[in-house]
Amino acid sequence: MGILNRTPDSFYDRGAYWDFDAFLRQADALVEEGADLLDVGGVKAGPGPEVSEAEELERVVPAIEALHARFDVPLSVDTWRASVAKACFDAGAVVGNDISGFADPEYLTVAAQAGATVVATHIRLAPRVPDPEPHYDDLVGAVCAFLVERARGAEQAGLRPDQIVLDAGLDLGKTAAQSLVLLRESARFAALGYPLLLSASNKRFLGEVLGLEIGDRREASLAAAALGVARGCSIVRAHDVKGTRRACAVVSAILEAM
Repeated sequence: MGILNRTPDSFYDRGAYWDFDAFLRQADALVEEGADLLDVGGVKAGPGPEVSEAEELERVVPAIEALHARFDVPLSVDTWRASVAKACFDAGAVVGNDISGFADPEYLTVAAQAGATVVATHIRLAPRVPDPEPHYDDLVGAVCAFLVERARGAEQAGLRPDQIVLDAGLDLGKTAAQSLVLLRESARFAALGYPLLLSASNKRFLGEVLGLEIGDRREASLAAAALGVARGCSIVRAHDVKGTRRACAVVSAILEAM
């Protein structure tokens, strides 16, 4: 899953692809590198200036329309607003990647009506809300229970199990140590019976563990992706599509060798 930001304040690229031509060039590059899916987001997950519904629609809907016309690659919209998801499904997106855990009560209905796949992500509080000291009595158990509850809700809304993807939500209401544990325990989440997505690319926990700035986390991201695939992740959300594909291919070859 190649990451495409339509934000001027992304934690990773700092708005490098805010210009629409630059955004399309980056999409071209990700597809050339072998992205199986493109994920477009118009609001960053962390704290920042308020982005209205109208502004988010203006950022992502034309982007989805342009990508849909340009590529024969499935498209995902990274949003927690049902209205934005619906507009993007109408424009050609087939996945709703919601880091809020379906906080918008209309999200699953909209997805089911569109026949779209959804990503259920664990988060302790909510997107854009600081959570500097998260505490869990049973970290893995709490995340499992949350994801199962959200998956069951998606099924009740009319989605098939293969239309429901789980994400443990690394960095989202977790300390660096907690994110490391969740990554290590990926097999527990894969065993819940739904496809598992790993979103670790260039994230804060990698930087904190190794003392790395954002631009220096490529190798750490590849190592995280390799471990995640070995532990059952089937979708890897990445900035470096080419490197991640190669790392995952090596792990798959090792696991499948006779």
